[in-house]
Amino acid sequence: MSVNSLNDIWQAVLGVLGQNLTDTAISTWFEDCEPVEIDGSTLVLKTSSDFKRDIIVKRFAETIKNAMSDIFSTEFTVKVLTEDELGDYEERKADDDPLPEMAGYTFDRFIVGNSNKFAHNAAVAVAHKPGSAYNPLFIYGNSGLGKTHLLLAIGQYIRENNPGAKIAYIKGDEFTNQLLKSIKEGTGEEFRMKYRNVDLFLVDDIQFIAGKQATQEEFFHTFNNIYEAGHQIVITSDRPPIEMSLLDDRLMSRFQGGLMADIQPPDIETRMVITRAKAAQLGLVLEDDAVAYIAETITSNVRQIEGVIKRLTAYREILDSTIDTAAVKRAIKDVVRIGTFIPSPQLIIRESARYFQLSEEDLRGQNRSKATATARQISMYLIRTLTNLPLKEIGAEYGDRNHSTVLSSIRKVEEMIKEDPMYSAAVRDITSNINSQ
Repeated sequence: MSVNSLNDIWQAVLGVLGQNLTDTAISTWFEDCEPVEIDGSTLVLKTSSDFKRDIIVKRFAETIKNAMSDIFSTEFTVKVLTEDELGDYEERKADDDPLPEMAGYTFDRFIVGNSNKFAHNAAVAVAHKPGSAYNPLFIYGNSGLGKTHLLLAIGQYIRENNPGAKIAYIKGDEFTNQLLKSIKEGTGEEFRMKYRNVDLFLVDDIQFIAGKQATQEEFFHTFNNIYEAGHQIVITSDRPPIEMSLLDDRLMSRFQGGLMADIQPPDIETRMVITRAKAAQLGLVLEDDAVAYIAETITSNVRQIEGVIKRLTAYREILDSTIDTAAVKRAIKDVVRIGTFIPSPQLIIRESARYFQLSEEDLRGQNRSKATATARQISMYLIRTLTNLPLKEIGAEYGDRNHSTVLSSIRKVEEMIKEDPMYSAAVRDITSNINSQ
């Protein structure tokens, strides 16, 4: 039997149940039982009455779990709801979440391997004993390896076990943006209270505050307030503090005063488990050779594996396409191409302007202030290195500046990068912002 849709999966489960039950028993307990969704690693079912729900849970849940685990090669749980309970369940899911970023990020959905075991164990310890286990917890590693997943799983666990806990989540660049907005609007006190008066402070991509003096000053005081109150701080970054050349020494000292945990790319066995788990979460069944092909081809970015699975799901649902090896190869080709996209000059100018807190018009226009000129030169350098556009076409993005002006700007940035780590860090961070789009 082909098991590509939710109903196909349920029919496969009924087939397993039927091995030990009569047709009458199947009809009695499961005729009006329907699959609702696969939510992470949980199969959600709907039945018609409390009595049937209790019987299914008591007598058949273990068999259903085992059947799902056999289909997907990963552990499953089962939730059985009546019609009224289903309404409440769907309403709760639809409610506005004050921290929607945490949706779906739990420890049981994080695949543990040798490359991330230390970081995972540290995150679990922090979730169980916030403020006393490791504070701060600083998780670092390349993009797409699960840093944000662990960060948000800590928040999810603490929220579930202590609903009254005050939790704040923010990205490093957004901390800067909100700080500037509060200064402009005169709401600095509200901004400070929003982040300093919390039980758990989750900060993603802290590397983006390095070199921004006002932001670092504010973050330093925020950090101290939370830490001295005995509350938990968890931080992620794409590199350890020692490699942030523009990071304030006081912040570096505080970051290094906690527990540093790095995440490395997963080995092939872990990648295969991740592939199966991601497929199960989306209700997709993959043959062993397809799983192996994905794991062998995508070696360093878990997020790309998820992208391949999502693309395969789209092939199945939109194109009614069979998930064979050819489809897997096509999905990988599409995702890898997307992952190594060539950014547009417009995107590079926009991200360069945002990094230096200027407008795109400032960079494209005639403003000759030192700060604007530097930002403009760096954006020209990035367009050249990331797109390899001809100098004349680059100049056209800036009001038809001639090619010699563009070439001079590029050469100047090359010298700046060699001589001053501040500029090399700026180029690296802007490039990271561009590639994350």
